Amino acid sequence: MQLSVASPAGSPTVVAVTGELDVATSPELRQFLHARLDDGATALTVDLTGVGFLDSTTLSVFVGVHKRLQDEAGGRLALVVPHERLLRVFRMTALDRVFTIVDALPGGAGA
Repeated sequence: MQLSVASPAGSPTVVAVTGELDVATSPELRQFLHARLDDGATALTVDLTGVGFLDSTTLSVFVGVHKRLQDEAGGRLALVVPHERLLRVFRMTALDRVFTIVDALPGGAGA
């Protein structure tokens, strides 16, 4: 798993993730995302364009980050999910109704 971050002025912090997200990588992902919140991010977008697989531990990370954003900043977690195979996971768990899910970053910009 690789993580990168961009924080354009006046825009949500964008975290681009590549690789597989599973029980082995979810602790690092959790720590990385919570560090962005600790740094003051009040809106967070996670770009999953480069992700080939994610499991339930990853969903748990996203739920925790979303809850913290709501509780502390009144915000929501947004996810970029352009691949049907990943989007299906969010639909099956009804998390597509919890997170803001889009198929591309606004303007097609990458992190």
